[in-house]
Amino acid sequence: MEGDFIKINKWLLPLSWCYGLVVKLRNFLFETGALKSRSFTVPVIAVGNITVGGTGKTPHVEYLVDLLKNQFNVAVLSRGYKRKSKGFIIAQQDTPVHEIGDEPYQMKQKFPSVTIAVDKKRCHGIDMLMDNDSKLDVVLLDDAFQHRYVKPGVNILLVDYHRLIIYDTLLPAGRLRESLDGKDRADIVIVTKCPKELKPMEYRVITKAMHLYPYQRLYFSTLEYDALKPVFTKEHGMKALSDMKEYHTLLLTGIGSPKQLEHDLSPVIADITPMTFSDHHQFRKKDVALINETFEAMPSPKCIITTEKDVTRLKCADGLSDEVRKNIYMLPVRIVFMQDQEQTFNQQIIGYVRKNSRNSILAKGKGENKSDDSDYSGNRPRTISFRNN
Repeated sequence: MEGDFIKINKWLLPLSWCYGLVVKLRNFLFETGALKSRSFTVPVIAVGNITVGGTGKTPHVEYLVDLLKNQFNVAVLSRGYKRKSKGFIIAQQDTPVHEIGDEPYQMKQKFPSVTIAVDKKRCHGIDMLMDNDSKLDVVLLDDAFQHRYVKPGVNILLVDYHRLIIYDTLLPAGRLRESLDGKDRADIVIVTKCPKELKPMEYRVITKAMHLYPYQRLYFSTLEYDALKPVFTKEHGMKALSDMKEYHTLLLTGIGSPKQLEHDLSPVIADITPMTFSDHHQFRKKDVALINETFEAMPSPKCIITTEKDVTRLKCADGLSDEVRKNIYMLPVRIVFMQDQEQTFNQQIIGYVRKNSRNSILAKGKGENKSDDSDYSGNRPRTISFRNN
């Protein structure tokens, strides 16, 4: 299956070398202090990747939100990719998707009580969030691993199992945004979208091949899907994937890596017709017409399955036929940690936020224990290191 995901154009390698020099220079300027990275008094956790395409950023950010929201005052800051607005915006329940982007919109609908904000300038966005809420406990930066103007306390790098960065190369020949050295900035590396049947030997091979440092922790996660939810009507109710075996299904996606979804659904849905658009695609009249025509021509029983992110844009699309609206379902996705790593990951994240929150720092300044050997501040060298299993 890796051959479907990793394709390197050798003819473009000279351009990749030129691109690599530019990226290396940029990183050098940050490492020498010519370009400045800012730290903040509020804990900051950055989630991102060094590849083009989907690695599962949104479900992992949502996992962090769900993990932290009941204990801490959480805010998520995204750049709001492809939004039609500018500057800093805090999302409200009725903020339209084009004002904040599809991923922040999705998170706001899922977590209405959590602060979701967008700002292309992340330092400015964090300042605004801190000014807006003096009790803010933690900021989650979505898609910010390479935004080096912010120095996060915890840097989480996501790596697609099907396109491991150790076998890839720089743009434009491959899909790496920067060289493999970039992974050294990560405090946590998560290999995402792993097959559920991954064998112990494969864990060991990947762990060794990643060549991580002692200060870095390696985790593995996989995707799990919940019951299908109707998008426009509740007439048919929710459907279990196990009930879809006989359906002719139009798989409608505008995400970074749709092949994984098709691969996961193939064992439970006999007949899948993929209709793939680019990531964050805005559905226009010709797209809607194609969806209507394709679905009408399909034999019964039939349905359309799409992603949570695509739903945010499909709801704004005009002209979907009544049949499409009645039979289109959203497939909710969530991440699950493998190898019984969930508790370890949760403790690492919660421990960092608890020990580095502004309230904790103020309390220490008033005389509480200022030395804690288990402290995970996110700054190297650390007083504790993690070994990869």
